Amino acid sequence: MNVRLEKKLAALPRSPGVYFYKSKSGEIIYVGKAAMLRNRVRQYFQSSRGLDTKTMALVAEIDDVDWMETDSEIDALFLESEMVKRYMPRYNVLLRDDKSQTFVRISMKDEWPTVSFTRNPADDGAEYFGPFYSGYAVKKALRYLRRVFPYFIREPNLRDSKLEMQIGLKPDMNDGSAAYKENLRKLVSYIKGNRKKLVREIEFDMRRAAEVQDFETAAKLRNRLRNFHELQRRIMFGDKEFLHISKDKALDDLTTLLGLGDVPRRIECYDISHQGGKNVVASMVVFSNGVSDRASYRKFKMTRQVNDDTGQIYDTVYRRLSKRNLRGWSRPDLLIIDGGKGQLNAAIRAQKDRNTNFPIVSVAKREEELIIHRDDSNVSIKFIENMINNHTPGVDFREDSDFITINLHAGQRNLGSHTKNLRGEDTQSPYTELVKLLQRIRDESHRFAVSYHSVLKRKNATKSCLEDIPGVGPKTRQKIIKTFGSVSRLAEVPENELAELIGSNKAKAIKDFIG
Repeated sequence: MNVRLEKKLAALPRSPGVYFYKSKSGEIIYVGKAAMLRNRVRQYFQSSRGLDTKTMALVAEIDDVDWMETDSEIDALFLESEMVKRYMPRYNVLLRDDKSQTFVRISMKDEWPTVSFTRNPADDGAEYFGPFYSGYAVKKALRYLRRVFPYFIREPNLRDSKLEMQIGLKPDMNDGSAAYKENLRKLVSYIKGNRKKLVREIEFDMRRAAEVQDFETAAKLRNRLRNFHELQRRIMFGDKEFLHISKDKALDDLTTLLGLGDVPRRIECYDISHQGGKNVVASMVVFSNGVSDRASYRKFKMTRQVNDDTGQIYDTVYRRLSKRNLRGWSRPDLLIIDGGKGQLNAAIRAQKDRNTNFPIVSVAKREEELIIHRDDSNVSIKFIENMINNHTPGVDFREDSDFITINLHAGQRNLGSHTKNLRGEDTQSPYTELVKLLQRIRDESHRFAVSYHSVLKRKNATKSCLEDIPGVGPKTRQKIIKTFGSVSRLAEVPENELAELIGSNKAKAIKDFIG
C-alpha cells in the first residue's frame, strides 16, 4: 500500500456514499456503495479478513481510492448504479448475473402511469431505469419514496379502496393526470441523483403557497419535505454486501477455451425472429465486461421479408461490420451467433466479405452446444484439442472436417430451445459458470429479437388499409375513423358525403382504392 492510499484511507468520512478504486494508470476498476465509507472501504485492507483469490487480486491492483459522499443510503444506492453504467469497471463483473439486476419501469405514456420492477426490459414504450444490483434495496427505497412522490403500482380503478390515497401513497386523481405525471418526473429526477435541486424546489413552492395563504398546499409540501429528510435516516442496505469476484471465472474460462489474446470485454450476440417469414427482425445484444449493456443494443428490421434464417444472419452481420458501424458502435471482441452450423457459416461469409477477422462462434439451440469453425472462427483450437485428447470429464465433443461442436454440460439437458436453466443430472464439467454466461447472452439476444418482432406484429395487425393510399395522411385517417367508425363502413358511405368531410380529391382516391 502506497503512502497516498494510506492517507486517503485515514481521511475517509463516516457518511454514506459511493467509492471508486483505481489502478496505477488511473482506470476505475471497481465502484461500490457504503452505508459508512470509512468502515466499508477499509474492510478490503484488513489482513485478518478472509478474502477469496479474486478479491485479493483486486486489492493488489488498487493504487488509489476516491469517493463521493451522499446524504443517505438511498442516494448512494442510485448513485452507484449511475457510476457503474458510466465507467463499466472490470471488477464489477460480479454484477453480471441477470438474476441480480432489477430495473424500475414507469409507463409514462399511459394516462395514469404505474411504477413497477422487472429484470427484463421490453420494447413497450415504457421508461426503464437501472440496472440496480440489489433488488431488495431498490424496492425498499421506492417504498419510502412513495411517501414523497405518491404513485400507482397498478392501473387505478374507481372501485379501489381510498385508504392508500388518504395515507399519501396514491395520488389524488382529482388533481388530474398532468399533475400526476409531473410528480413522476420528479421521482425520476430523484432516481437520477437530483435530490438537492428537488428539495430547493419544494421549499420554494411551500413558501410561495404560504405567502398567498394557500395553507392546505403549504401543509402538503411541508409533509413532503419532512418525508424527504426522513429518507436520510432509513437503512437501505447497511454494510452487509461484500465482493465476490469469483464470478468472473466465466470470462476467464471463455478466454482460455477459445485461446483469445485477452478477456473479451465486448461480446455481441445475434438472433433472428419472425413468423413464417413475416415481420423479420434481428437483434444485436452487447455484454460489456460480462454485464448486459442495454444502451449498446441494436435491432434490425430486415429488408427481405422471407423465411431464410441463414440469409438474414448474413445480412445482419454484414450490416453490423460496415466501416461506419465499426466506428460508431465500437469494435467487438467476440461475436456469438444464435444458431447452428448454417448460421455460423453465413456469419463467417459476411465477415469475410467485410474483410474483418473478429473471433466468431455460435451457440446451437436446445443443447446449447458451442460450435467452432476450425479455420474461420479466428480462435485457437489448441486448448480444445488438448481437452479432446485428455477426455475432460463433463465435456463432450463432436468433430468433422470443418467444425468442432462442444457440449460443456454433458449429462444435463434443456427442456426447450430457450430455457433459462439446464435440467437433469449434475455434471462434472468445470465450465458451469461459462455455460451460464452463454445462456444469459443467448437468452437475452432471443428475448430482444422476439420483443421487437412482437412490436412490429402488433403494429401491422392494427395497420389500416388507408395507410397505403397516397395523399391520405394521419389526420385524414383519424378524421375518417372518428366519423364513420371503421374502414369497412366506408364502402357504404356515398362519395359526396365523404367529400364533404375530407375533400373531393381524397374522397375519389379512397373510393377508387376501396373499389
